[in-house]
Amino acid sequence: MLLRETITQAIYSLAVNKLRSWLTVMGVAVGVFSIIAVMTALDAIDKSVESGLTSLGANTFQIQKNPATVFGGGHNRNMYANRKDITYKQALFFRKNMEASARNIGFIISSRTNQAKYATQTTNPDVTLSGGDDNFSASSGYSIMTGRNLAEGDIRYARNTAVLGNEVATTLFASNENPLNKSIKVNGEVYTIIGVFEKKGAAFGQSQDNFVLIPITRYLDHINEKSSLSITVEALSRKDYPFAIDRAIGAMRLARELTVKEPNDFEIRTNESLIDSFRDIKRAISTGAFIISFMALLTAGVGIMNIMLVSVTERTREIGIRKSVGAPRNTILRQFLFESFFLSLAGGLIGVIVGIVAGNAVALKFNLPPIFPLLWITVSMVVCSIIGMAFGLFPAWKAANLNPVEALRPK
Repeated sequence: MLLRETITQAIYSLAVNKLRSWLTVMGVAVGVFSIIAVMTALDAIDKSVESGLTSLGANTFQIQKNPATVFGGGHNRNMYANRKDITYKQALFFRKNMEASARNIGFIISSRTNQAKYATQTTNPDVTLSGGDDNFSASSGYSIMTGRNLAEGDIRYARNTAVLGNEVATTLFASNENPLNKSIKVNGEVYTIIGVFEKKGAAFGQSQDNFVLIPITRYLDHINEKSSLSITVEALSRKDYPFAIDRAIGAMRLARELTVKEPNDFEIRTNESLIDSFRDIKRAISTGAFIISFMALLTAGVGIMNIMLVSVTERTREIGIRKSVGAPRNTILRQFLFESFFLSLAGGLIGVIVGIVAGNAVALKFNLPPIFPLLWITVSMVVCSIIGMAFGLFPAWKAANLNPVEALRPK
């Protein structure tokens, strides 16, 4: 029998039992889907991390109470939770000691789930209300589109002034309406708009324009929510960057009144630390996804073998007739191997397609172009091919070695 006829016969045999074939295919598809979807999503997030690092300039780092991510059990979480907040007084002491070693030392403190209102227009209750100083925009990479930035007088006298993020301004005001000197309400507090920031876009899937900036002194006086300040520091140059970090650690230890034996109770957040944190998360998720996918594919392989053994039993008479009229063993072997191979390959293709769609839904969330993980697609299809051939070999060998006399004997 020609190879083409063998393949045609294999496809026909699978089509005869559609439901059984589809159930077997779905078992393989689930395993492939899990790894493709996860790796596509992680690649999308990886690209978002790279683009999001523009939120910190090349010479900029932040000092925070807690790390960006916390790994480990309850001990680590309790350790960070028990740290004291970074206060405004400590931040001012820190800035005074860092004036000769850095520039644009900005403060920020924020609370989420706020709602802004102007006349009949209302934002969603997801606006970030931030208290900042006059250095916030320069240290965080924001530019004023219209109006002015917070000034030293706004901070000193805790004025009820506000600079809007671009998204908030767009939501509350029509395109032809000037928001300057208008009053908005944020959680019952009234603020006069003095400026609007240029649009900055999204980072890590989150909008960087959905916020209202008020003087940090006003925030501390009128917002009851307790939280810790973050300090953004810009080194004088790239060459001075390591020195600025070392100097900042020392200045912050003095501000926190730590003794020589006490460890740092704050974190330095740099572009490199963000990348390392994400790499740790990506490694853990990838390992978990690989284990789950491997177990799912092994289970699917056992299912393929079981289905093929059932098929051999059901088609014993057909095999006997074909062998009795001269069909060679290798033809029978190839047909059943092809059937197993096609089941596994079809499952792999479905898993790849659905996985890419699901993973790119994450890419869409991060405003990124479509991701096509060619390496993982190739690995998945090769693994599916191996599983199909490996788990189909024994049923195919059993079918090829059936005795035609025994196969044709009436049961």
